[in-house]
Amino acid sequence: MEQKIKTYEEAINFIEEIGLLPLAPLVPDFPSLNSITSTEHWYTDTEFDPWMWRTKFSADGVAGYGKFLKKKSVLISRRLLPYVKKVLGHSESMEERYYNGVVSKDAFTVYEIIKNEAGIDTRALREKAGLKEKENKKRFDNALLELQGTMDIVISGIQVKTNAEGEKNGWSSTSFETYESWEKRNKVEAPEINEEEAKSYLKAHFLKVASNESIKKIEKILSL
Repeated sequence: MEQKIKTYEEAINFIEEIGLLPLAPLVPDFPSLNSITSTEHWYTDTEFDPWMWRTKFSADGVAGYGKFLKKKSVLISRRLLPYVKKVLGHSESMEERYYNGVVSKDAFTVYEIIKNEAGIDTRALREKAGLKEKENKKRFDNALLELQGTMDIVISGIQVKTNAEGEKNGWSSTSFETYESWEKRNKVEAPEINEEEAKSYLKAHFLKVASNESIKKIEKILSL
């Protein structure tokens, strides 16, 4: 793709138009954040850094952000998000799914913590879930992937680690909230539709913005 996005505002307009934007290539002949931006701007910790934008999109309510598709990080515009949620999510509550054996114990535990503490960062979440030990890292990561794959949770932003003087000190940490919390916080109106209607809406959208090759892959990923 020839077009290169240079500013956060340009990226917002692009996401609103395309609807779905993976961070890295996921769909053939379809844009990703790193394909529409210049390499030299990544990881510069400036206003032009797409790596900084990725969580800002979610924090600002521009797009939902998480490992929603094939365990890969993607951005989904606020307009398309309720439709994708209808396709990837479940009509049953988390409690119902857990007691029916559909959701793992680790995922249920992590979800309950996030539900009660919206915006909790990864470090605190892992400790509260009792998965802080090194040998439990995979269990924790799998729980997060499970919950993002059904869009029960979204990445809400980044918590910057600071020292006593308030200066940035060490790696920042991802923070999470439930999908419902994100939707309410950003005043996203969920349409009263069923799964088949959501699929039809998404198909119609991608027919406008994607090539035939891309559409085939998107339909497979989203089971449209």
